Amino acid sequence: MAKNYRSPGEHITYTAAADVVSGQAVVIGTLLGVSLTDVATGATGEAAIEGVWELPKLSTAVITAGAALIWDISAGQFIIAAPAAGDLLAAATAIAAAGNGTATVFAKLNPGNATVSV
Repeated sequence: MAKNYRSPGEHITYTAAADVVSGQAVVIGTLLGVSLTDVATGATGEAAIEGVWELPKLSTAVITAGAALIWDISAGQFIIAAPAAGDLLAAATAIAAAGNGTATVFAKLNPGNATVSV
């Protein structure tokens, strides 16, 4: 194996800006990850940046399977329209429909594809 190999890249280490609970989404630059453990403010933890996760969404958003999802930084949930500055565009893709009144969506994280809304 090449001497410069470091890891498969499915998990990365991050420093928590605030207390995080296991399973909570975390933003690391332009990456959206899911914390694998509880992490206290200022401590480091591991986040998964790949896979399909059930994550919060705007309850009134009507999301179709295959829709590009936007991570609303201030609300801590997925939306599909009207991003604000700082939100992550194309952070994930919905793999199943999630209609009005539902609070979560099954989201396939898109590592390396998100951009920050300006």
